[in-house]
Amino acid sequence: MHRVGLFLFLLSTILFSARRPGAVFLMIWPGARPTALSGAYTAVVEDATACYYNQAGLGFIDETTVTLQHANWLPGLHDDMYYEYLGVAKPFKKGTFGLSIIYLTTGKTQVTNSEGTYLGEYTTFDIAVGLNYGFTLTSKLGLGLGWKVIYSYLVPNWVFIKMPELGIERGGTGLTYAFDTGILYKPFEFLSLAAALQNIGPNISYSESGSSDPLPYTFRAGFQFSPVKSRIFRVSLTADVTKILVGMFAQEENSFFENLSYELEEAWKAVGLEIEYYKFIKLSGGYFIDTEGERKGLTFGGGVRAGGFSLDVGVDQAIYDFNTTNRKFSLSYQF
Repeated sequence: MHRVGLFLFLLSTILFSARRPGAVFLMIWPGARPTALSGAYTAVVEDATACYYNQAGLGFIDETTVTLQHANWLPGLHDDMYYEYLGVAKPFKKGTFGLSIIYLTTGKTQVTNSEGTYLGEYTTFDIAVGLNYGFTLTSKLGLGLGWKVIYSYLVPNWVFIKMPELGIERGGTGLTYAFDTGILYKPFEFLSLAAALQNIGPNISYSESGSSDPLPYTFRAGFQFSPVKSRIFRVSLTADVTKILVGMFAQEENSFFENLSYELEEAWKAVGLEIEYYKFIKLSGGYFIDTEGERKGLTFGGGVRAGGFSLDVGVDQAIYDFNTTNRKFSLSYQF
């Protein structure tokens, strides 16, 4: 089954840590605009992708917003992998509620036994459905919370039944839940500061034995600085540091400061620059570094906005060390 090798490759590419977590799809950036900014979006969150990056941003959204994203994800690995996102933000008097759906499929898997006999095929997928809420304590400070159900469908039970030589009766699916929380502070009109804690919940178990994998517990911190913000031009600089909390300080032979130095080095770093003209057209770019996962490079994209609609594209294929395209397309509507 070729997907087993592919899945392990994706784990090592995206999260190459001491302990590999489950539900790794939760670490893929949703949204074309955040992707163009190398994921440096924790302090931006101006659309319904706030349900993913920082629920505190929902509190500053004063119009109903719908965001859709589609991507043929990493077709250089396999051409039928798709990554989709739906986010909805609805403001009320006491804050803004959000609904989010993340869906990833690595496509169809053909099952062949050790004798070469074709047994059938199935489609793998991961899905997370989230309920989110953001509110403002003051005009400058927002807080947010999120809860999501996570389901992974990697191998159906009929595969184990038809292949008793595997010695497994069941265990190719996993179900769990997780919480997110975030804070967004805007001390000045030109500056936003943010932090978020994500994917905090019970382990996800795929195996019959009951062994389980931790979720990708994540801490994000970032800022947005807008030195130019006029009716004609807006220029914004964004930056994020993302730390996977699973497996931290795992090198017992190292001192505390040696481990701390490693953890700081291993954290994902991202910077982004966006230029917007007349709130109509914008160009975005960024640079991303993931030392441990060996991902590094430029990201870019842009978008247009008119009549409440925003259409964006984000490209991050250069951060991978293999030949692929990776383009995300997003459509947002505010009303």
